[in-house]
Parts: sequence; structure tokens; C-alpha cells
Amino acid sequence: MLVSVTLDSYLYYERNYLNAKLRLMIKNLMLILTIALSSTQIFAQNLEANEENALIHVLVTDMEDKIRKNDIIHFTGLNSKKTFQGVSNKEGRFDILLPEGDIYDIKIIGLGEEKEYNQLELGNEEGTYEAEITIGYEPASTFTLDDVHFDVNLATLRPASYKALDNLVSVLKIKDDLRVEIAGHTDSDGDEKANLLLSQARAESVVKYLVSKGIAASRLIAKGYGESEPVEDNSTASGKQKNRRTEARILE
Repeated sequence: MLVSVTLDSYLYYERNYLNAKLRLMIKNLMLILTIALSSTQIFAQNLEANEENALIHVLVTDMEDKIRKNDIIHFTGLNSKKTFQGVSNKEGRFDILLPEGDIYDIKIIGLGEEKEYNQLELGNEEGTYEAEITIGYEPASTFTLDDVHFDVNLATLRPASYKALDNLVSVLKIKDDLRVEIAGHTDSDGDEKANLLLSQARAESVVKYLVSKGIAASRLIAKGYGESEPVEDNSTASGKQKNRRTEARILE
């Protein structure tokens, strides 16, 4: 028998079925989960549920139910602190085994960031169980690359930036059909033309780093916007800091 459930933000749902207990808490209105519990395998990919691990069948879609391939989903146990990763295939699906008796943060990994959408709590009951979860969300098209920094008034990347850029490289290698613009921005201090040139040079430095890590140059565009697209007021120090940023913008 199949049970389908749609969950809204902050709604707590609990259901016992065929000796399996699955509790879900939604933390984001953008996420829709459909849960199906069954005593038989569904969409299994050479994985089997056992006494210690639940078998989770995941389907990833956009908000119009169109499948999303090559999306990276993380399940992080709040107790174990271990992270389990799945990547949706061309049909938008993947299967994953998760140890029972833990609460998992489900996160969608984007270009340089991860978004937390909900928690999945797996009981520790006798017997085995499986669940089908459909994650529907609207992906962002622009991501601020946090922790990417440059020397003052220069386009030289600071070593502290490498970790964030290496994470971006990992995502781009999995999502190998994406073309991305690296957009550089400055605050309003100094000459406007100089800021435009600086932002262009910084964007080019990021692109050069990504290419050095194996990303095809044909997939990347460097563009500087100078001080023309502030996200905060340049009259405050905190506002200027937020305006000095590097973004990854999905082109296609």
C-alpha cells in the first residue's frame, strides 16, 4: 500500500505504517515532500534496506514537477554528524541508505552554498522499511560565493578563498552541463572606472582558478560590474563589505 503526503512549512507529521515510523518536519515553504512507505522495494538501485539502514528513494523536481538531473542532496545526521550524499540521475532519481535512529538535515547543494530545507527523522524500529521522497524546489540562479576574498585593491586571491572555490569546482564537475558567469562587484569607494576594472580583474582571477582545477574555460564567463549593483547601502562599513562580493550566475 502507498501513502502520499504533502507537507507545509513547520508542519509536523507522524505516521506508523508496516512497523516503520517516518517523521518529517518541513522548515522551508519551497520544499514539497511526498512520502511513500512500502514493504517491498521500489526504484531500488542494487541497495537493500536492512535492520540498521532505511532505504530512501529520492526524486528531485522543480516546482512544476519537471525532473532535475545532477542535483546534489546531502543528508547530515544530527547525532552521528555524518553526511551522506546523493546525486540525481537523468531521471531525477537516486537511492540512498541512511542509518536508522537519527535525525537528518536535508540540504540542497548549489554553486558555493547549501540550503537547508527540512529534517527527516528515522525511527529505530524492528524490521526494515523504505521511503520514497520527492523534493520539489525552485533553484536560485545567482549565488554569492562566501569566503572568496582578495588582497586590498588587488585581484590576487587570498589562500582562504581556495576552500570555497574548490567546493564550487566540485559542484561544477557534477553539474557538467552548466555555463556560469563569475560576476565581480565592489563598493563605491574610489574611482568608478577603477572599481569597474578591479571587479573585472577579480572575476578573471576566479575564472583562472576554476580552469586550473579542470573546469573548461568555455563554460565560464568573467564579468565585472564595479559598484553598479549594490545589495546594501554603501554609507555603512557592513554595507560596503556585502557589496564587495563575487557571484556565480547560472547562464544555462
